[in-house]
Amino acid sequence: MSKSKLQVLLFFAILAIATAIGGWLMYTRKPPVRTERKIVAPLVKVQIVRQQDIQMVVQGYGTVQPKVQAEVVPQVSGKVVSINPDFKDGGFIEAGEALITIDPRDYELAVQRAQAEVTRAEVELDIERAEAEISRQEWEQLNPGMEPPSPLIVREPQMRQARTRLEAAKAELATAELNLERTRVSLPFDGRVVSEIVDLGQYVSSGQSIGKIYGIDAVEIEVPLEDRELAWFDVPANPVSINGGDSVKTGSTVEVRSHFAGASHSWQGRVVRTTGEIDKTSRLVSVVVEVSEPFKAANGRPPLVPGMFVEVIIKGKILKNAISVPRYAVHNGNEVWVVNNNLLRIQPLGIARADKDFVYAISGIEDGAVVVVSPLDIVTDRMKIRTELETPAAGKEVQDK
Repeated sequence: MSKSKLQVLLFFAILAIATAIGGWLMYTRKPPVRTERKIVAPLVKVQIVRQQDIQMVVQGYGTVQPKVQAEVVPQVSGKVVSINPDFKDGGFIEAGEALITIDPRDYELAVQRAQAEVTRAEVELDIERAEAEISRQEWEQLNPGMEPPSPLIVREPQMRQARTRLEAAKAELATAELNLERTRVSLPFDGRVVSEIVDLGQYVSSGQSIGKIYGIDAVEIEVPLEDRELAWFDVPANPVSINGGDSVKTGSTVEVRSHFAGASHSWQGRVVRTTGEIDKTSRLVSVVVEVSEPFKAANGRPPLVPGMFVEVIIKGKILKNAISVPRYAVHNGNEVWVVNNNLLRIQPLGIARADKDFVYAISGIEDGAVVVVSPLDIVTDRMKIRTELETPAAGKEVQDK
């Protein structure tokens, strides 16, 4: 048998064997086992929310400004003969303490001249009074029982003229004494010097500014806020109530915070008023906060000086029977996902107020509700979920019932 015929027979033999094996395998194979795929419900984090009386807190920022600030302006002219050593940038000056003293000699001489003029006017008045008495006696001797036909006969106009000259002389004396007093320049409040531009021996003119000082009894902070926030705290003596209530006499308390010299510090203040106009660009209303005794030392706290940028926390009104919900748990503006028997329910809220961290609901959610606080890609009402309880972060101040 030739070699080629042998190769052909071998090929067909192998093919027959492979076909037989394949047929046997197909005949003896077992059908695949059917298994149902188990769908696992998504795991979400939840918080339990409670109904409480919550104090509203309004937050803002502002720059500290002096409540009282004055230009130091002499009311008389002259050469400066003394300067208070504390009258320099950053110095503290007490009320009534002399800042500078102007050479008083010219004004002392003016007082002496005015005093002499008063004395002369008093003498003239005495003389006129005596002459008027003599004139009246002579008239009565010559015309008994008759009134003089003219006041000139008894020198009444001369008497009035003498009294007028005396009053004018006394006024000149008072002016001279006041100018002498003004050679000692002072202010009626305790203050801190912002700037001074005067030297010893310098001639200063009346009306010339020689420095700037602000009062240290209190400072103010203007805090721009949206007008709707004014409904949540008290502004005293407000003729137009934003929320329809009566005006109040005392403003809400305030905590002022600042980070200075590597540490955080706080001061207590109070809302005192709003500014006279609304900002034309931002449409915000500026609320004025006053802090008393800003330079009073307390536990190493620095003074609250003008120019500091501060955070203002206004402690406002109490919202009764409200529930605070984290902002990140609120969807579509006013919806939360609550859990009921491991089913997710989409619940709309009645929101009274919202800030950057929380929304405050007064309806639409019950006390003790379980709220989903983790995100989900796809949400349907009544979908099955698994829950993991999360400890809520510290919220706003709560008023005990």
